Amino acid sequence: MKATGILLVLVLFAHFTGLKAQNSRKTIHGKIGWYNYFGTFQLSDKWGIHTEYQWRRDAFITDWQQSLLRVGLNYQPVSHVLFRMGYGWIETFDYGEIPLNVYGKTFTEHRLFEAMQLTHRTSGIDFLHRMMLEQRFVGKYETAFSNREESYPLLHRMRYMFRAQVALKGKVVEDRTPYAAFYDEIFMGFGKNVQANIFDQNRISFMLGYRFNPLFRIEAGYLNQIVQFGRIINGQNIFQYNHGFIINANLSLDLRKSQTAQ
Repeated sequence: MKATGILLVLVLFAHFTGLKAQNSRKTIHGKIGWYNYFGTFQLSDKWGIHTEYQWRRDAFITDWQQSLLRVGLNYQPVSHVLFRMGYGWIETFDYGEIPLNVYGKTFTEHRLFEAMQLTHRTSGIDFLHRMMLEQRFVGKYETAFSNREESYPLLHRMRYMFRAQVALKGKVVEDRTPYAAFYDEIFMGFGKNVQANIFDQNRISFMLGYRFNPLFRIEAGYLNQIVQFGRIINGQNIFQYNHGFIINANLSLDLRKSQTAQ
């Protein structure tokens, strides 16, 4: 598919960009735990509401890494194509050996996003491709003595996620079915405010899941996150390698049935 080709181009570009900066690279490591809720509320045959909250922790669970709240409006013209647009509110904390913020402060981000999601099934495997554009208004402190962000410069970012999922019992993921899933997502910055790097981050996860019924499923597994800082420190590009685990709780409510029942 075309989306797979896009992923290959982005990965290769990020790889060669990384090689170019390898001689001036500093790597730091962290241990993370992400605990996530995703909820979909179907309003009609084509329209729905997306909600999510991600409780992202450092040192597996003891310290804050990020808090992410996101809401969106879904439009699904056909079963295998979904469009989504919405808003995200993110708080990033001063975690790790070197904090993301230059002054070691917690900062706020307001984010608008637009996404397209494609699904298909081949040889018993369910595939998902998600392309996303983000307009990120990231809080900026002017000095180390600032008590709050004085400005919110606009950063643009594009994302591509590839996910594969296979049932571990039977041929399809249905009620009371365990499954295995893998995903990889790459993030690339663009626009005039991109500074030290175009490659932003990459995430890889291997998970086991269980679908209880059409309403609820849960999945958990290993998560690897690579983040490149948007600034250079002492002439070095900073790469943060985080690894740990992820737990997702997925809720799907069909409000059309509730309305019909009334």
